[in-house]
Amino acid sequence: MLTLRGSGTRDDVAVASPDARRPVFLATLDVPFAEDATVFAVDSAVESGQPLVVVNAAEIHPTRWSLLGYGYIEKDDLQSELIKPAELAHSLAVHVERLRVCSPHPVDALLEVVAERRPGLFVFGPDRSRMRRRAYDRAARRVRQRANCLVWTPS
Repeated sequence: MLTLRGSGTRDDVAVASPDARRPVFLATLDVPFAEDATVFAVDSAVESGQPLVVVNAAEIHPTRWSLLGYGYIEKDDLQSELIKPAELAHSLAVHVERLRVCSPHPVDALLEVVAERRPGLFVFGPDRSRMRRRAYDRAARRVRQRANCLVWTPS
């Protein structure tokens, strides 16, 4: 049995209005999504009635071309993988927004977007087999420490 105990008065608790939009974020670091992350994020958005925001955070190196907006070249096979969660959610009548965040520091940029949008749930779901282990572990640790919402990562 789970018991919740509070230590302050009820004035401490910020209560969101019932019509407040707290989207579900599904994010990756320029690799396809893990299947369990996609399923969890879409299911959460459907069950909660909230929109789904699908985010790809990509690293770009600061060059004069990137300053002009030509720093990221999207791979076709990656694009087809990144659109799958959006199509699935859209087929289930969930409002979907897709974002690409390009930065020399993609995890920091991703966390800035999370802070601005204030999601109710942040699903950090890059496919671990497509990333170096240390890079994934470092990114997941920073996301868990700095995100201002509930965070889910694949086990």
